[in-house]
Amino acid sequence: MVKRKFLGLIRILSLLLLFVATSCSTGGKPQEPVKLKIAVLPILDALPMYVAEENGYFADQGVQVEFIPVSSAAERDQIMAAGQADGMINDLISTLLYNQDTIQIQIVSFARVATPDFPQYRILAAKDSGITNVEDLKGVEIGISEGSVIEYTTDRFLQAEGFSPMDIATIAVPSIAIRMSLLDSGELKAANLPDPLSSLAIQGGAVPIIDDTTYPEYGNSLISFRKSVIDANQDAIRGFLQAIDQAVEDINTNPSKWDQLLTEKNLVPAPLIGSYDIPTFPSGAVPSRSQWEDVVDWGLEKGLISTDISYDDSVTTEYLP
Repeated sequence: MVKRKFLGLIRILSLLLLFVATSCSTGGKPQEPVKLKIAVLPILDALPMYVAEENGYFADQGVQVEFIPVSSAAERDQIMAAGQADGMINDLISTLLYNQDTIQIQIVSFARVATPDFPQYRILAAKDSGITNVEDLKGVEIGISEGSVIEYTTDRFLQAEGFSPMDIATIAVPSIAIRMSLLDSGELKAANLPDPLSSLAIQGGAVPIIDDTTYPEYGNSLISFRKSVIDANQDAIRGFLQAIDQAVEDINTNPSKWDQLLTEKNLVPAPLIGSYDIPTFPSGAVPSRSQWEDVVDWGLEKGLISTDISYDDSVTTEYLP
């Protein structure tokens, strides 16, 4: 009898140890948080990441996030290409360029989207240019960054308004700061600027002509990770996006709460703090197949890519909350 009880106890302990080992190896949370390095520009689109960090949502998901500040998209792309960052905020055009030869990155979520109330990209006219409506832009050089989402949205806005390719004139001014300065001085009659910098330009007298509140399908930014990082850290990617989703809910519920964070992280120009309306952030979504295919068509037209790039390889919904 004693022997049977002893053997039964051994079996129970063995099963318990097996359960613990299995849980730790497959379903349990890791003992040490997974670190994800995110390259971040000083842009409003990053606000949910900083809110998630401040409120401890990443830690709750067993994820440690290290932000790597970058000053330009070019610097961001260099850091990503070197493997010094795992993820980033980017856009559909840059995703095309990353994946034109092999799938290097995957889009896991929107970061921000244009809505009927909140633009993301605007074509503005200089204050003394005499340009007051879209028709006035025909043949007028518009300051853009070539081969980028700025050029893409410029083309698509104007084409949607009935412009032919011959009607659209652009001039390359890659630096946003220089583009703003030339628009302010009148040396550029028009320019495409991202929000909230476009709001600052309007505050200085620039005239809003057209933006993606009218065509919200064209304005968005993304959260993307290197494919190798996703494959090796699937639970961490899910946890990261769950934390972002919690932060988005906080922001959308109380958009006026974040002025201090906006100032600390330089996400909104100082003159706009206190008067700028924080946009509604998206939750649990990625670009549609039609959005992707439109960008591919544009990239082929412009000669940025030479072949079709698969939506299913470049965009995943698997990790959304």
